[in-house]
Amino acid sequence: MCEANAYIMEEANEVLVMEAVDRVEPEEDGVRLVSIFGEQKFIKGVIHSLSLVDHKVFIQPK
Repeated sequence: MCEANAYIMEEANEVLVMEAVDRVEPEEDGVRLVSIFGEQKFIKGVIHSLSLVDHKVFIQPK
């Protein structure tokens, strides 16, 4: 499967916030993450970067 994991960038660390992310939806105040199981999380931040080979989404908190 090709789901990604989402991480928040905290100083020099990557903190896992959701596994098996299916959709990343930018919104006005942040980013909505939706897993393959329908779980949703809203993170106040912006997309920092993507690592497509490693299936990682990095979010910079606001």
